[in-house]
Amino acid sequence: MKTSLLRNMLISAALLAAFGGLGTALVMFTFEGTKDKIEASEKANLLRNLNNIIPPESYNNNLLDNKLLVPASSKLGQTEPTTIYQAWQGETPVAVAFSIISNEGYSGEIKLLIAIKANGHISGVRVISHKETPGLGDKIEIAKNDWILGFNDKHLIESLTAPWKVKKDGGSFDQFTGATITPRAVVNAVFKALDYYNHNNKLFFNQAKYDELYGTTDKLRKPYDKH
Repeated sequence: MKTSLLRNMLISAALLAAFGGLGTALVMFTFEGTKDKIEASEKANLLRNLNNIIPPESYNNNLLDNKLLVPASSKLGQTEPTTIYQAWQGETPVAVAFSIISNEGYSGEIKLLIAIKANGHISGVRVISHKETPGLGDKIEIAKNDWILGFNDKHLIESLTAPWKVKKDGGSFDQFTGATITPRAVVNAVFKALDYYNHNNKLFFNQAKYDELYGTTDKLRKPYDKH
C-alpha cells in the first residue's frame, strides 16, 4: 500500500515537473518570438513621438542612433541617466530631444518629451504619460487640447518679460478652469529643462567635450552619421 502510494506520488511529481518545464519552455519560446517585434514597435513609437516635436524634414541623420547618455539631473526630474537624442542636418546641429519628469502633478508624476532647437528655442513638447484628472488635468494631452502647443518657439529670455508661470501666478501661460496645479507643474518642468539645456548645449553637440566628461561608449555615434 505504502509502495503504491509512494509510486503515485512520484508519478504525480514527475508529471507536474514535466508540465512546468513545458510551460516554461512555451513562455520562453513565445518571448523569443515576440521580443524583436516588441522592440521594433517601441522604436517606431519613440521615433513617431520625436518626429512630432522635431520636423523630420529638418534633419537627415538617424535620430535613434545619434544619442548621448547623461547623468541623472534634478532639473529634469530624473533619478536615472537621461538619453539625449540629437538631430543634425549634415554637420549642422538642429535640435535635441529628451524626456523630463514633473513630480508636481495633481495626481502624481507627469512625463514629457521636449525638443529644443540649437538656438535655444523650444521645437515642441508632448506629454508621454500622466495620471491627471480626466476632463480637467488631461488637457495637457495634445489629443484633448492644443494647450501644449503654447510652448512652441518659447525660450528662456522671454522669462524676463513674460514669466514662466501660469497666469494665476502672474505669468503668461493659461491654466485650466478647475485645474491649475497640472499646467503649473508642466510649465515649471519645461522651464527647468530649458535652463538645463542652456547650461549644457555645448556638451550636447560636442562629442569631444562629452568624451572628456563622461568617456566614450559603444552606444554613441558620430553626430554626422547618416541613415
